[in-house]
Amino acid sequence: MASSIVSRCSRRAVRTITASRLMSNVPENTVYGGPKPQNPNQRVTLTQLRQKHRKGEPITVVTGYDYPSAVHIDTAGIDVCLVGDSASMVVHGYDTTLPISLDEMLVHCRAVARGAKRPLLVGDLPFGTYESSTNQAVDSAVRVLKEGGMDAIKLEGGSPSRITAAKSIVEAGIAVMGHVGLTPQAISVLGGFRPQGRNIASAVKVVETAMALQEAGCFSVVLECVPPPVAAAATSALHIPTIGIGAGPFCSGQVLVYHDLLGMMQHPHHAKVTPKFCKQYAQVGEVINKALLEYKEEVTKHTFPGPSHSPYKISSNDLDGFLRELQKMGLDKAASDAAASAEKMES
Repeated sequence: MASSIVSRCSRRAVRTITASRLMSNVPENTVYGGPKPQNPNQRVTLTQLRQKHRKGEPITVVTGYDYPSAVHIDTAGIDVCLVGDSASMVVHGYDTTLPISLDEMLVHCRAVARGAKRPLLVGDLPFGTYESSTNQAVDSAVRVLKEGGMDAIKLEGGSPSRITAAKSIVEAGIAVMGHVGLTPQAISVLGGFRPQGRNIASAVKVVETAMALQEAGCFSVVLECVPPPVAAAATSALHIPTIGIGAGPFCSGQVLVYHDLLGMMQHPHHAKVTPKFCKQYAQVGEVINKALLEYKEEVTKHTFPGPSHSPYKISSNDLDGFLRELQKMGLDKAASDAAASAEKMES
């Protein structure tokens, strides 16, 4: 009998512990509803990208830098979310991609990984994190996967040292996306954000560099700011997908910066850095500005928050007791204001 009671108690305890563990990460619904569960089994893989490429189906890529943008990208069914070092410009406000650090990039990577459950996640290696040696390149790439939650990394350029770095990272078991043409991290050498492949030597170099990155084991190559015929030639010469940005319609896929395509930045700095090749599919910045101005006006005029946005109630009995306690504390004016506010909310 005693052993039976102990057994039943033990089972109840196990059920209680199990339930508490299952509930430990569930947000309380009293204030915040929390995100809806997402299906992790739908993650896009390199195999799926290769299948799309073989079938001639275009690959969609969008940059993302935080949890909200990642959720939007996820919901839209975009194939690849690139956590780009362009965050340096569109998030941190710098004029180039050079200042952002690996630690800063990892913060963006982790936020995106929490929000985007479906796309393949690719993290940029920022300037200064892979140029010194292959050991530095591999160490940085490992951090992007282990600490950033990414599936792959992207690195810029096609110099022999960059090709060697890409090969070493692939040999370490990490998928690599290459990047040729205009490589923003190399503006010191390029003389600014200048398109590439506009003469014979430069065009040939774009194709040769893309082929070298393929040979190094890259699963894809970004072609940035090159003439469409050059991008078409590179795409034809490669067996891996090309992702175009300012490279015309003949690539295997396209990528745009989140803030640019949404028309999010209505500010002189961002107007200055928004590229000519970017199509704005919305004017989100204008909507944001309008909403902020309306909010400011309503707060100034005391029309927000009204009763519909003041949902938390106190019962009349508790209110009366609260007013008495305030009076005992010598806070007669506070009690009077509290009573007046209650009447106003009721009316």
